[in-house]
Amino acid sequence: MGALSGRQKVGWGVITVLVLVYALFPVASVFATSFKLPSELTSGRFLPSSWTTTNYEQILVGGAQDLFLSALRNSIGISLIATAIAVVLATLAAYAIARLDFPGKRLILTAALGVSIFPVISIVTPLFNLWRSIGLYDTWAGLIIPYLSLTLPISIWTLAAFFRQIPWELEQAAQVDGATSWQAFRKAIVPLAAPGVFTTALIAFFIAWNDFVYGISLTSTEAARPVPAALAFFTGASQFEEPTGSISAAAVVVTVPVVVLVLLFQRQIVSGLTQGAVKG
Repeated sequence: MGALSGRQKVGWGVITVLVLVYALFPVASVFATSFKLPSELTSGRFLPSSWTTTNYEQILVGGAQDLFLSALRNSIGISLIATAIAVVLATLAAYAIARLDFPGKRLILTAALGVSIFPVISIVTPLFNLWRSIGLYDTWAGLIIPYLSLTLPISIWTLAAFFRQIPWELEQAAQVDGATSWQAFRKAIVPLAAPGVFTTALIAFFIAWNDFVYGISLTSTEAARPVPAALAFFTGASQFEEPTGSISAAAVVVTVPVVVLVLLFQRQIVSGLTQGAVKG
């Protein structure tokens, strides 16, 4: 493919700018709203006339402190645990799918894909009834287990593609040198698969971090309610005041870690995804 002409470069530049504006405008709007006074929420102005940190004080040290900080703690703990379990299980499953030849291998991948596209809302009610009967309702475990149904399929697919492009000869050489199958996997394969594992962990964390349906349906108190669900329970300083500013501030606070992770590890994310897409 030849070099782009000047007109093509301008065209792609315009398209890039339009996509960025389309994608970032809602984020910029929420960010601006988080610094507005309640009286300015219906003014129609995009930027606040006077910037204030009142909304952030409300969720961090004010009346919404208990609701938000407990939810933030729940989100961090539940998402990290769900991510760790998903990555470990997906690594073992993806390795078996990529390296071993056994009946039903394609069925497993197809089932994983089917689970990932299955509508979550359709299983919330039976899961709610089951969790209530066995004591998992409104607990961390009651969210971690359903989160695995969201994170495991994409993790298995990503890692299986990545394991396929790692040369089989490396593992065979390690076994010839006296390593067991487990030692060859742990010392020869896992280090080479680190970019794919890291990428998978980030994707799984983002999926668990952003879940709303399970969070709002399988919790009822601050014991396990995550941030996306807790935002629905924010209230204003009075019954006549909308909590839009506080919700926007909370949304900014929980979005910042995700943005920082993506900016810090964008090379690893791209490397993991692109290497897993090419069979070696």
